[in-house]
Amino acid sequence: MFEIDTLAIIGLAVLCAGGLAYALIYPSLSGEVKADERREAVAGTTARAVRKADEPAVKRPSVEETLKEIDRRQNNASRPPLSVRIAQAGLTWSKNRFLMFSGVLAVLGFLGAVVFGVGPLWALAAGLALGVGLPQWLLSFLKKRRLVAFLNELANAVDVIVRGVKAGLPLGDCLRIVATEAQEPVKAEFRHIIEQTTMGIPLHEAVLKLYERMPVAEANFFCIVVSIQQKAGGNLAESLGNLSKVLRDRKKMKAKIVSMSQEAKASAGIIACLPPGVMIFVYLSTPQYISLLWTTDMGRMMLAGCLLWMFTGVLVMRKMINFDF
Repeated sequence: MFEIDTLAIIGLAVLCAGGLAYALIYPSLSGEVKADERREAVAGTTARAVRKADEPAVKRPSVEETLKEIDRRQNNASRPPLSVRIAQAGLTWSKNRFLMFSGVLAVLGFLGAVVFGVGPLWALAAGLALGVGLPQWLLSFLKKRRLVAFLNELANAVDVIVRGVKAGLPLGDCLRIVATEAQEPVKAEFRHIIEQTTMGIPLHEAVLKLYERMPVAEANFFCIVVSIQQKAGGNLAESLGNLSKVLRDRKKMKAKIVSMSQEAKASAGIIACLPPGVMIFVYLSTPQYISLLWTTDMGRMMLAGCLLWMFTGVLVMRKMINFDF
C-alpha cells in the first residue's frame, strides 16, 4: 500500500514537472514568442499610421475652443462696463474722471433749475438729466460715430493685409503697416494689437480683443478669420480676400438701406415737427388764444397728454423706420 502511494506521488510530480516544462519551453521552441513579437510590431505600426491620419483632427478642438472664446467675448461685449464704453467712444478719460464730469453736470443742472425758480423736484429731475442722461448720450454718440469711421476704413486695411501676405510678408508685419499707414480709428486699434503682441500676448488673443473695443459684426468676422488661421492654418490671403469682399458688400447694402429709408425718415421728421410748429405760429399770431394751455389746470393737463402722445408717436415712427442691419 505504501509503495503504491509513493509511486502515485512520484507520477504526479513527474506529470506536474512535464506540464511546467511544456508551458515554459514549448512557446520558445514552437515560435509563438516570435509570432507575438511580430503581431505587436504590426499593431504598433498600424497605431502610428492611424495617429498620423488623425493629426488634422487634433486641430479641431483648438478651433472649437477659439469659437467658444469668441462667443464668450460677444456675450461680454453686449454689456460692457463703463471703462470699456469710454474706450469704445475714443476718449482717453479714466472712469473716475468721467464720473466727476457727470457729477459736475448734475450739480450745474440742479443749481440752474433752482436759479430759474422751479420746484425742487423739477430741479432734481434737471440735475439727473444733465448728470446721467447727457453723459450717456454723449458716449453713445461718440461710439456710434467712431464705429462708422472704423467700418469705412476696415475693408481698406484688410486689402493691405491681403497684398502684404501675398507678397510674402508675415502677418505681424502686415498688421504693423496698417497700424502705421491706416486712417483713424483703424490705425489706433491695430496699433493696440501690435502693442499687445510686443508685450508677449499671442497674436490670436490680441486680435480677439478687437471685438471688445469695436463691437460690430465686421470686426468679429476679422477676429474669427485670423484666430482660426492661427490655430488651424490655411490660406490666409484667400480667407482675408473673401472677408474684404464681404465687408464691401455689407457696406454697399447698408448704404442702399439708408438711401431707401431716407424718405420715410423725412416724412417722420415732418410729421413730428408739425404740432410744435403750429403751436409756435399760433402763439406768435394770437398768444391769448393758446396761452390757456399753460395758464389753466385743464390746459396743462391737456398739454401734458399731448406731449406724452407725441413722444409715443415719435418712438413708434423711429422703431418703424430704423432697420437692423
